[in-house]
Amino acid sequence: MVQWLEKHMLPCPVHRLTGHDCPGCGMQRSVIELLKGNLWESIISYPALIPLIIMFIILILHLIYDFKNGAKILKYIFILNAIIISLNYLIKLFNQ
Repeated sequence: MVQWLEKHMLPCPVHRLTGHDCPGCGMQRSVIELLKGNLWESIISYPALIPLIIMFIILILHLIYDFKNGAKILKYIFILNAIIISLNYLIKLFNQ
């Protein structure tokens, strides 16, 4: 399955048009590295992947069990993810 994903990765239209990475560039490679069991390579490819996965797991659990402070926790995790994605994008942009 991982080999199939590697061969069928979707091209980034922003990268194709502008030559610059978009804020989501690297997520597919990161998922593939995570599926291979390469946690560090996954984090290097797209640092926000693990926090995004955690956020979606908490979201699903909150929708099922209706945690008392679930919405507040999700809000803070969302802000953290936005900061990680923004910083990663800016670092990539200035290192090109």
